[in-house]
Amino acid sequence: MRAVRTTWRRRAAALGATALVAGPVLAVGPAQAQQPTVLRVALVQSIDHLNPFTASFASTAMIGRISWEFLTLASAEDNLPAPGLAESWTPSADGLTWTFKIRDTKWSDGTPLTARDAAFTFNRMMSDPAAREANGTFVEQFQTVTATDDRTLTVTLKKPQASMTALDVPIVPEHVWSGVTDMASPETDTVAKVGVGSGPFTITEYQTNQLVKMKANPNYWRGAPKVDELQFVKFDNADAAVNALNNGEVDLINRLTATQFDSLNGKPGITTNKAVGRRYDELLMNPGAQNFDRQPIGDGHPALKDVRVRKAIARAIDPATIIDKVLGGYGEAPGGIVPPVFKTYHYEPGPAEKYTFDLAAANAALDQAGYPKGPDGIRVGPDGRKLELRFTGHATRDYDQRVVKYVAGWLGEIGIKVIEKLVSDNEVDESTSAGNYDLALSGWGTNPDPDYILAKQTCSVLPATAGSTSSNAFFCDAEYDRLYALQAAESDITKRAEYAKQAQARYYDQAPSLVLDYKSALEAYRSDKFSSLTKQPVADGALMEQSGYWSFYGAVPAGEDAAAAGDSGGLPTGAWIAIGAGAVLVVVLVGVMVSRRGKSAGSDDDKE
Repeated sequence: MRAVRTTWRRRAAALGATALVAGPVLAVGPAQAQQPTVLRVALVQSIDHLNPFTASFASTAMIGRISWEFLTLASAEDNLPAPGLAESWTPSADGLTWTFKIRDTKWSDGTPLTARDAAFTFNRMMSDPAAREANGTFVEQFQTVTATDDRTLTVTLKKPQASMTALDVPIVPEHVWSGVTDMASPETDTVAKVGVGSGPFTITEYQTNQLVKMKANPNYWRGAPKVDELQFVKFDNADAAVNALNNGEVDLINRLTATQFDSLNGKPGITTNKAVGRRYDELLMNPGAQNFDRQPIGDGHPALKDVRVRKAIARAIDPATIIDKVLGGYGEAPGGIVPPVFKTYHYEPGPAEKYTFDLAAANAALDQAGYPKGPDGIRVGPDGRKLELRFTGHATRDYDQRVVKYVAGWLGEIGIKVIEKLVSDNEVDESTSAGNYDLALSGWGTNPDPDYILAKQTCSVLPATAGSTSSNAFFCDAEYDRLYALQAAESDITKRAEYAKQAQARYYDQAPSLVLDYKSALEAYRSDKFSSLTKQPVADGALMEQSGYWSFYGAVPAGEDAAAAGDSGGLPTGAWIAIGAGAVLVVVLVGVMVSRRGKSAGSDDDKE
């Protein structure tokens, strides 16, 4: 469907004015009403939840970021913290008390948005384990959260927390969510609960795992977007989504394979975007899933509890082949769980630590560890059980289908039989979160601040019950937790980065999962319908699954940019003013923090 170049509001206003002059002769009938500008987005990943307290898929995290504003968010320009609902923030000299000034704005239903909504959100997370499902790590050090008045939010901490300007927590309306007693209830995914927001668009329709419609929020504090409606349409596979883009049935698509991306390059009316990735793919190796009380859960193969087996598997995998043959070269070689795009915190193993592809060494390691090959060539553990490992992946992803084949071949060379298990996204999520897997493909989108992805590997996020997505790989290691805690409390960026790298080195060595690649974000959009979409970062970033909502908020229908004087950057003028003011504010506040604390503070499968 061709996009309408002028928004329906503007046309309606113009037509209304004409009608007033010309009288009833030019009255606008229903058949003449202009259609809203709609940006249709293809989703090739399932939708797990719309409930912002429990949604963990990248697709639904993206929708959540559009629906509900954060206190602060990563800027479009360079990922530095920028004002969201908080106009400003001030830490105490000891870093244990943070005061946020909440802007004067409204929810999409017209109800005033106050500091009490933010206090409700955080207090609900602090008191309800189910409300901590998606983002609970951000409140682990929270002592109290209070709204001293409508505009002032005060957070006191148990100990300093470096991620206080990067709290990736959607603030929800208290008048809607205070009546929810069960965060796992299906009602929390209904429009009645998720339809009131503070972001640039709000959810107006949800057809389970098929369609999410969002309309422009008239009360959005940065000003109305140029697009009237967003539609997120679920496709069973990327090929179908590419066909829809070619036919003009959708306007934006991501997660393209190298072949799909190359096929779209240069096509009339379509613009492609290759971006530096903030995501990584990983191979989960069940280290012995357990719950928070350290009780075993799931049915992982016992041999994988042995770190020597996990290390041998890591040596038997060739990321270079995966990047070359599966990603078509659109990826980077793996290291730590913070991708190199966030270079300050990225860990790169040295030659002595790196798992270099070496099948002979992997075979020797398993021989030495006491896993001999049987008559059929399959190794046997000390308990007499064969090393036959289920390999769970997403049936909808070309990446999974091909990687499973490569890995099965390599592991076969070292006496490990792989049993392929390609299932739906939700089945992968259910199996891995319940500990019912041996090997599995997963991946995470990471934030500019490293705390979230590092926290996902700590003992404190082990699930209370099986089925929670709170822990990435069921990893629980005292040394890792010690290093994580050091980085979490360190406000000096240089020192914090060193602790963060040491924590990643420990994780890498213990191998509860193995990063396979940092894939490039391969995307395409109908540039004959939308002249620009804002990247994050603006120079070379992605359009979808950002640490914010910039692409959708900054979408400019074709032709609109020429009519918008001074709107050369893709975002509405008011937004640039706000961002510019935010950048100034950040600089000022960082300066204040430096002066008051003597050091600066730290600045959002496939999950988030």
